[in-house]
This record gives sequence, C-alpha cells and structure tokens, in this order.
Amino acid sequence: MLSIREYFMLKPNVKTEIPGPRGRGWISRDEHVISPSCTRQDPLVWSHGSGCYLIDVDGNTFLDLSAGMFVLNYGYCHPEIVEAVKKQAEKLGHVPGTDFYHPLQVELAERLSKLTPGSFKKKVFFCNSGAESVEAALKCARWHTRRPGIISFLGSFHGRTLGALSVTGSSNVYRERFEPLLPCVYFAPFPYCFRCPFGQKYPGCDFLCVEYLKRMLRTTVSPTDVGAIITEPIQGTSGYIVPPPEFFPMVKELCNKHGWVFIDDEVQAGLGRTGKNFAIEHWGVVPDLICVAKALSGGMVPIGALIGSEEVMDWTEGAHANTFGGNALACAAALAGLNLLERERLAERAAELGRRAMTRLKGWVDRYKIVGDVRGKGLMIAIEFIKDEKKIPGLEQRELVIREALKRGVLVFRGGNCTIRIAPPLIIKTEELELGLDLLEEAVREVSRKC
Repeated sequence: MLSIREYFMLKPNVKTEIPGPRGRGWISRDEHVISPSCTRQDPLVWSHGSGCYLIDVDGNTFLDLSAGMFVLNYGYCHPEIVEAVKKQAEKLGHVPGTDFYHPLQVELAERLSKLTPGSFKKKVFFCNSGAESVEAALKCARWHTRRPGIISFLGSFHGRTLGALSVTGSSNVYRERFEPLLPCVYFAPFPYCFRCPFGQKYPGCDFLCVEYLKRMLRTTVSPTDVGAIITEPIQGTSGYIVPPPEFFPMVKELCNKHGWVFIDDEVQAGLGRTGKNFAIEHWGVVPDLICVAKALSGGMVPIGALIGSEEVMDWTEGAHANTFGGNALACAAALAGLNLLERERLAERAAELGRRAMTRLKGWVDRYKIVGDVRGKGLMIAIEFIKDEKKIPGLEQRELVIREALKRGVLVFRGGNCTIRIAPPLIIKTEELELGLDLLEEAVREVSRKC
C-alpha cells in the first residue's frame, strides 16, 4: 500500500510499449494455463494499485476511469478496508453462515436493509457474486409466486451462470452452445432512446416499448404465468442505457397489477455510483428484490447479496443456501465500505462530479464528429461513437480511442457495440477526473482528426 506522499506523486505515465517486456512474459505464461473463455481485450498485466491508479509489471502508471470493472467505488486498496480485513483475518476468516450465526452477517444485513429503498421489513441473503445474487432472486421469485415465467429485457446483462444467463439478452456470444437455458423466459425491448428499436424519438414516442410488453401479455405469455420481471436500472454491458423517467413507474404498475416480483439488478449501478445509493431511486420506484455485488466489499473479498421484502423472501429452510456467502472477511470489508459511503457522502459526491463531467462531455457531441451520444447518471457515464451523421455504429472509432487513451495512461471500459464507459472510483479527486477527461479528449480529438 502506498504512502500518502507516494500516492500524490502518481500520475499517468506510460514508459514502455503496451505490453512491455515483463508483461509479454506473463501473457505468454497465461496463455498456457488460463481458460481461453476469459476476455482479455487489452494486453495489460497489473502489479499493484492505489486510489484511482494502477501500475503494471513494467512500471507504467494508469489512471483508471473504470474502477476495476466497476468494483472499486472506494478505490484500490483503501486503507480502511485493508485494515478491516487484516483485523478480521486475525480473528476468524470463515464460518459457514448458512449453518451457524455470525455477528458481522447480522450487522451487514441490518445496514443493507436500512440503506435500500422501501420502509417495509426486509431479509438479506448473502452470496459471492452478482450472478449468484441474480440466481437467488430468480429462485426466490419463483418460490414466492409459484409461477415459472420471468420477463427480462433485450440488451440486459445479469451474469453467466445458467439462470443469470437465461435472463441475459445482450450478446449471443454468452449463450452460444449453452442451450437449452431456463424455460419460460421472455424478452421485451428496453428504451434505448438514441437507437430506438421502433424508430421513434423521446418524448412523443408513446412508449412503444411498454406497449410491446403489454402486447406480449396478450399474445405470447399469460400474465398469470409470470412470476417476476428483472431489470438493470441502467443497462451496463450495453453501454449505460438510461431509460426515460416514465419507464420504470409504468413497469412497476404492471407488476402491481399482475402480482409480479420486481427484481432490481444493482450489481453495477448500486452503492452510490449514480448519485443515489441505488440507481432505481432516480425513478422513484421501490423494488421487491435488489441484487448487489461488485462494489459491496470494495473489491477486497468477493461478496454478493440479495435484499428483499420479508413478504417476498418467504422461502423455507433449505430452499437456498451456499458455503462461502457472507463470510467474515467479506462482511468486514463490506461494513468498512459502507462506513466510507455514508461518512464521505460518496453518492452526493458522485452526483456533483457527474454533473460536471456531463456538462463537459455533452459538448463533445457537437465538437467531434465521431461522438454520437453522451448519457449517464452520476459517475456512470457513456460515450457512444458513430461513423457519420447517420449514426452508423463507430466500432473502429471506439477501439482507436481506447488505444490512444491507453498510450496516454488512461483506462476506460468498453460497452455495447461502440461505447466506452466512464465509471471511476467515487473517491476520485476533482483534479484527477479533469486530468482523465483531458487525456481522453486528446484521444478523441486525435481519432476524430484521422477519421
């Protein structure tokens, strides 16, 4: 862990080609032993990190505007989380929380119950990842409603385990050769207003996406066979697709009418990322079940959780359990992270920094011909690239921008067909964010000039 003085000396600095000589050696060894199913789009081999910075094995320093794949809301190796894990490791690392009791599980469940939307009584199920929390939500909804049907949305990503994959609708790469998946899953269009699947413009579109869903209930599946609807409040993998304000209230109305469980997948968007503790709060909707993971433990120890109303989470003993969920190390890290989230008012900070960033980035749409759209909430921002004024997806332009940004020591993450996602740690300093955007704009300007 770097000292404060060492951290303040950090800045983006790329001294070698990417990958450098040491990096190439590790990549060669990796290719012999690691599953080829892993996606390694950028040849970077990390050594250590601190705050918003990553240093690779060749000594190159990068400013990470993607928070370790949207996990590190509190930055790399936050000293308070590191200390909490160290102290707990000296006392007790693991006890099977589904068979015995542990105070940290109770404390964390109490905190999450208070933090999540809804004033009703809640229960919490702990697991190890986002996909596991989604699996738990699907099983819980089926148990509670005694109905098999699940409605999801095109463009969604909920995980790669079999159940989570069954409700994922963003890429056939995830599904190829894994059929048959779960039966009774139905997909509806999501309101992607920049590229409306119905060729409409918001406002004035009459919400044909919702009308399509209603038509499904008349033609494809009976609403009495549907137990739940699952959605991301902002679609992540598809490039931070933000629905209009009216959308989720309309969906929730259908849930109330037909007795469906509303499952809110906050794995990527939750815990302050969008300027609210949970992104669904922007729409004034209270879910029945909420899935969280990624940022929950600050990236220190894997953990996921399903938080739900006591009424819906009424399954009986043995209906669902696991071995490592909510282990003592993970709970200690998560409690330290929640302390930071609340004490440092990180959701409010994300909202303010996000407003500043969006004001600046929106200007790129007019300034650079390759920038088609800028959207997001808080520090969950997407830039979508285009080839021309016809909005043809700019996949090549996106890849060139990422490459130019890497040369300048800035990390961003891909999303959708032609989008980059900007989601830095919530602890990022204003000057660090400005520096990152300066360097990213240099990359965009360079690619726009060449294209």
